[in-house]
Amino acid sequence: MVLKGNVYKMEDNINTDVIMPGRWCHLTDDTELAKHCMEDYDGDFHKRIKTGDIIVADNNFGCGSSREVAPLSIKAVGISAVVAKSFARIFYRNAINIGLPIFESTECAESTEAGDEVEIDMFGGRIKNITKGKEFSFVPFPPFMQTIIKKGGLKGWVMEKLGKG
Repeated sequence: MVLKGNVYKMEDNINTDVIMPGRWCHLTDDTELAKHCMEDYDGDFHKRIKTGDIIVADNNFGCGSSREVAPLSIKAVGISAVVAKSFARIFYRNAINIGLPIFESTECAESTEAGDEVEIDMFGGRIKNITKGKEFSFVPFPPFMQTIIKKGGLKGWVMEKLGKG
C-alpha cells in the first residue's frame, strides 16, 4: 500500500492539546473535528491541507494527554500519514487503533521540507522524497498491525472478525 502527498512540516513536541484543543474534545463528527484540528497551532490548517497530505515532524509527536480525538482529527482533516523522528507511545497506539498510519524516520524528518512531495510504501518500509530524489527506510508494522491499518483501525478489524465488516 503506497501513500503519496505533500508535506506539512512540524517541529518537536506537538502535543495532543495543540492537535485537538480540549474545548473541542466533545466533538464526534469528522467534519467538525477537521475544522478544529491544529487550530491553535495554525488557524488555517484545515484550509491548507489537501486530502492525502502528510505531516512530517520532529521528536515526540503526540505528547501530552491520551485523547484519542487527536489522531481522529488528523485523519478527519485528510492527512494520510504522519512521519516523525519519534512519537509519544499513547499517541502511537491511538493512531493505530483508529487506522492513522504513522512512521518513525529521523532521516526523513531531517531531510524533508514543507511542500515536498513524498511517497510512502507503508508495508515495504520505504519513504521516497520525490521532490529531492532521496529515499529513507523505516521499520514496517508487524503483520497484525498492518491488518489493523488495512481495516481502517481496530473497529474495522473487530467488525470483520465478528463477520460484520
